[in-house]
Amino acid sequence: MKTKNNSVSVFFPCYNDEKTIGKLVETALKILPQLTNNFEVIVIDDGSSDKSREVLKTLKKKHKRFKYVFHKKNKGYGGALQSGFKTATKELVFYTDGDGQYDVSELPILYQLMTKDVNFINGIKMERKDFKYRIVMGNLYAMIMRWLFLLPIIDVDCDFRLIRRSLLKKIDFDSNSGAVCVELVKKAQKAGGKFRQVSVHHYPRQFGQSQFFKLDRLIKTAEEIGRLWWRLMMAKDK
Repeated sequence: MKTKNNSVSVFFPCYNDEKTIGKLVETALKILPQLTNNFEVIVIDDGSSDKSREVLKTLKKKHKRFKYVFHKKNKGYGGALQSGFKTATKELVFYTDGDGQYDVSELPILYQLMTKDVNFINGIKMERKDFKYRIVMGNLYAMIMRWLFLLPIIDVDCDFRLIRRSLLKKIDFDSNSGAVCVELVKKAQKAGGKFRQVSVHHYPRQFGQSQFFKLDRLIKTAEEIGRLWWRLMMAKDK
């Protein structure tokens, strides 16, 4: 499948994902050689309190192309993504969550779709495999964000993305919460993003629980969304 020479950085934000992160890393390391000879796999551990770090240290001993970044304190989802984007060194940057709800084996689909006229590939969940209240809230959130920010994609909540690093270099991030996804897409659009979307599978969460649907995080995300909307959609220097 090596039809291109684009180098690839794959990274996973991780927070208490000891039971899933190892498999994700191993899968990525098996798939990437089919795409390119120039790749790296990174995990950003955002202050995990379980055994995630022990798992990552063991992986590091086995794989030369794997590296990790440990946050001393939990910075939030946006903080983890910012670290991932800064640590990645290759031409294309792919990320998905460390909880295993997306299939890393579908990365080659995005890779093949990254043609010269595109610099941002975004997934669309075929069918969200979550509790009904999360599905309803997630769909409502995506619809409202599309309307508020005039986003060029359907599923801003789908964290299965392949982006050219040249585009990421043009973006300065402010969000440390889940609002980072809206910020990423909107600022990429304003920086000249050329988007393509593709359907991907979504699976039930087998271990742990989402950190997003907690009152304090929801409040922080809402506050950051409000500030983002003002800066990106209303401010004179937008």
